[in-house]
Amino acid sequence: MRVLIRGAGVAGLTVAHELAVKGMEVTVAEVAAQPGGGASWFAGGMLAPWCERESAPEAVVSLGRKSADWWDTALPGLVVRKGTLVVAPPRDTAELTRFAARTSAFDWLDGKEIGVLEPDLAGRFRKALFFSGEAHLDPRHAITGLFDKLAAMGVTFHFGAAPDFPGVGFDHIVDCTGPSAIGQAADLRGVRGEMLVLETREVTLSRPIRLLHPRIPLYIVPRGDGRFMVGATMIESDDRGPISARSLMELLNAAYALHPAFGEARVIETGAGVRPAFPDNLPRFSADDGIIHVNGLYRHGFLLAPSVAQGVAAHIVSSSKANSSRPAGSFKPAFASNHRRTNPIGASR
Repeated sequence: MRVLIRGAGVAGLTVAHELAVKGMEVTVAEVAAQPGGGASWFAGGMLAPWCERESAPEAVVSLGRKSADWWDTALPGLVVRKGTLVVAPPRDTAELTRFAARTSAFDWLDGKEIGVLEPDLAGRFRKALFFSGEAHLDPRHAITGLFDKLAAMGVTFHFGAAPDFPGVGFDHIVDCTGPSAIGQAADLRGVRGEMLVLETREVTLSRPIRLLHPRIPLYIVPRGDGRFMVGATMIESDDRGPISARSLMELLNAAYALHPAFGEARVIETGAGVRPAFPDNLPRFSADDGIIHVNGLYRHGFLLAPSVAQGVAAHIVSSSKANSSRPAGSFKPAFASNHRRTNPIGASR
């Protein structure tokens, strides 16, 4: 079976992986010059379903809780399983209580216990929430690692491809081009996220830290070698331009509030990306005119992409079996009509 995937971000690569391990002949077409050319490159890479539940539906937990295992199986050694620490400045400790009320699977820590987990934060916070079951990864290592693995498995890649890379000769086409569908897919909107990378040897962190703040919650993720990814804004906009001065100042101020040593850190990178989202902020896949559309990963790309990919792969397998069981002369390609059908995430029909 031959499958064409348009888009080589986290959605396209995880779908390609699920199909390739099932023995399908997979081709990936990407308009950029390399994999991960969109928002995937600027992601935080936090596999944190319980923390995300604070502002997301329960489905984010049920679908994302096994994502760390998926990434561990696909790319052994990539995932760091040291949990997530959630803190708040003394004046905003009420934010911790509010956060705790909206999620689960955490332990309350006092100031001494915080210092045991993260010595460089000792004495800076009185209380914290520790989500020991969460994990994180470096998105850029994940993207390049999947690309290398898929290429070794025989997946064909076309970079610098046209957006409408021809699908002639393929049994299925899967569109994972994300923001390109904004304005075309019903209810799909853009959510702009901005980030920066700081470099300092004055701070050491072992796990992602979330700093709660009523105006701009911050997360900071250690990347190794004294580098930290700081993010991320959530702006209802499909503007793909550079980071704004206001966002840069707010992210820097929040990092300084976490630890003053970040005030002397070097800003070595800034970035912005548009994350497509549906009204419920959950991803979905649907079929229209013979094309399976995958979209709406919002801020949960690396967390929910494995579940999305498994659902798409199961759908393709089941629809192919259904087609092969039809009598000769009655074959009808899946979703050949103009009627659009949408599948719940992680399911097929």
